[in-house]
Amino acid sequence: MGMTMTQKILAAHAGVKSVKAGELIKAKLDLVLGNDVTTPVAVKEFEKIGINKVFDKKKIAIVPDHFTPNKDIKSAEQCKCIRNFAKKMEIENYFEIGQMGIEHALIPEQGLVVAGDVVIGADSHTCTYGALGAFSTGIGSTDMAAGMATGEAWFKVPEAIKFVLKGELAPWVSGKDVILHIIGEIGVDGALYKSMEFTGEGIKNLSMDDRFTMANMAIEAGAKNGIFEVDEKTIDYIKTHSTKEYKVYKADEDAEYTRVIEIDLSSIKPTVAFPHLPENTRTIDEVGDIKIDQVVIGSCTNGRIEDMRIAAKILKGRKVHPDVRAIIFPATQKIYLQALREGLLEIFVEAGVAVSTPTCGPCLGGHMGILASGERAVTTTNRNFVGRMGHIESEIYLASPAVAAASAVTGKISSPKELGL
Repeated sequence: MGMTMTQKILAAHAGVKSVKAGELIKAKLDLVLGNDVTTPVAVKEFEKIGINKVFDKKKIAIVPDHFTPNKDIKSAEQCKCIRNFAKKMEIENYFEIGQMGIEHALIPEQGLVVAGDVVIGADSHTCTYGALGAFSTGIGSTDMAAGMATGEAWFKVPEAIKFVLKGELAPWVSGKDVILHIIGEIGVDGALYKSMEFTGEGIKNLSMDDRFTMANMAIEAGAKNGIFEVDEKTIDYIKTHSTKEYKVYKADEDAEYTRVIEIDLSSIKPTVAFPHLPENTRTIDEVGDIKIDQVVIGSCTNGRIEDMRIAAKILKGRKVHPDVRAIIFPATQKIYLQALREGLLEIFVEAGVAVSTPTCGPCLGGHMGILASGERAVTTTNRNFVGRMGHIESEIYLASPAVAAASAVTGKISSPKELGL
């Protein structure tokens, strides 16, 4: 029996010819990632190991992004801890405020992940890098500590679901709509500890930003990882951002999958996930009349330049509804600067939007956009659990940048078509 993309990558990093689903292996790591929430715990565990250096100071990345710029004393102390650790260990990829961004947008942008890599990160959305044809997955802080010390990690080889994409997306439909559609179909545990493997001729019609968004939310279906078949767009992105050597792994024709799901991209409509689970999806024509209080556009899911451009197209020459607070935060400093140069930030400000420095703050109810009791938000983030963005009696509706921007103008969940676009 052949192997899937994920299985081939894991076999290569375990130094064996082949692996099977369910097998326990120890694999070498190309990158270990942490942030300001998870790394302080990992540092404590690392110190317990009793060694005075990391396995490779070039293969560790620490990004203070969740509560930064620091919102309070506790978050400042957390960042001080990881800052001191990074200096002591001479970690090359520590990104201070001013250079940092939201980790899962920053890491690919910096060229730290390429096709064929194995990456672990003490953050569940580390699965984002599967867009580049890498195996990447979230782990706990203890595993991060062990990874920093040894450069290796234990894995149970996952089974896989194959998603065969065909066709092309309609206007104002994006990768966010596709992944919400998929999660709505299979459920939040539909890919539990499985690899979601995306292939098919329709991939060529998805931008890299679409793919990052889809891989990012694989964890919302319970997946161990999401991974895209590598094509010319992937290679172009890698060569533009990185000088690392990469390796393309393609699934064998006789690879075994638990399910094969075909998706016609042309049939996907703008999709919204209602409270309080990402699987609770409805197409835009099923939404009804739902007034909102806040719109958030950004995060590791939808804070890239393509997302900024889509929001700007809708907001240009329009105003945010007087009953709505709108916040946009580009995912990295580079994206922020590019949006500035393209005039997008000017469009946002003139529309009445608050533009934020890169941060994860609003997404996890940390800072910069907390919801009060009874308030509703349309957001391009990835989770809409109870209390995720503030009060437990608030409501979160997950959507694409296009739907979020249109909703900011109308004051209710809307599609761009309702604005005549």
